[in-house]
Amino acid sequence: MSSYPEIDIKKVRLYSINQRQSKVQSSFLAKPVNADASFSEWWDSLPHILIADDIKALARDIATARRQAKPVIFMIGAHVIKVGLSPVLIDLMETGLITCLAMNGAGIVHDVELARFGQTSEDVAANLTDGTFGMVRETGEFINGAIRKGCDEKLGLGEVIGRELLVDQAPKGEISLLAQAYRLKIPTTVHVAIGTDVIHQQPSADGAAIGELSYRDFRIFAQQVAGIGNGGVVVNFGSAVVMPEVFLKALTVARNLGYSCRNFTTANFDMIQHYRPRVNVVQRPTLEGGRGYSITGHHEIMIPLLAMGIKIESRI
Repeated sequence: MSSYPEIDIKKVRLYSINQRQSKVQSSFLAKPVNADASFSEWWDSLPHILIADDIKALARDIATARRQAKPVIFMIGAHVIKVGLSPVLIDLMETGLITCLAMNGAGIVHDVELARFGQTSEDVAANLTDGTFGMVRETGEFINGAIRKGCDEKLGLGEVIGRELLVDQAPKGEISLLAQAYRLKIPTTVHVAIGTDVIHQQPSADGAAIGELSYRDFRIFAQQVAGIGNGGVVVNFGSAVVMPEVFLKALTVARNLGYSCRNFTTANFDMIQHYRPRVNVVQRPTLEGGRGYSITGHHEIMIPLLAMGIKIESRI
């Protein structure tokens, strides 16, 4: 027998499960569907638990926002374009479910290359060894040339790139986010960190022009953010630093100018949840009303899933 004292388990108090609150009910469980089931049936079959509930709630919030003519802003990193999702986002713009698109500077590189040449995303490791990484002439000269035109005409960066792709009759312009947004008159803003994009290392780059157009895009973006109060939605896809920081500053400007930017929905989608998106997109902006979601997964799966969910909730 042990020389140490033991607690008397026989004296613990028990109670009935009928008195306990349970987080999971049998009605919450997933429902199997047949191989020939519709997407709507599959969507309804998801369990009413955790992220399955969150993505459905986000889709409903986006559908509700558009029924109420509130903004739905999608912020993206370049990876979203590289993994083939431009047609999905263009479809959401076509159906009026996205009202503003914002991206980092790398986004325009991949968007332009896909539209003009049907290919993008070089082998960085291989080309870095001989100094050819990012040195494709056509990409830099087209984008930097368009930026100089935009500077002369006082246009936004996303605006002028989209216009020039249409003027240039890019062979695959139908898959360009920038070109199609320009055609649809949907504000598309580009937020550049000087030195981070391959076009900055080419002789055609003009730092003053890039800065002027990207700063104009910040002001355009802030005006869009100013309308999100009482039902708008802001979703960040795959930008771990640039877009969360830009959003937080744009929100601050809007509130400083007296816009009622409260009671809205935010969400962050990424393969790994990072500090800035979690804090600057999901948590801080909704402290005084609204809700935020963090959803983890690969963009090439999660964005088409969300897009179809939005259509179901919108009855499109």
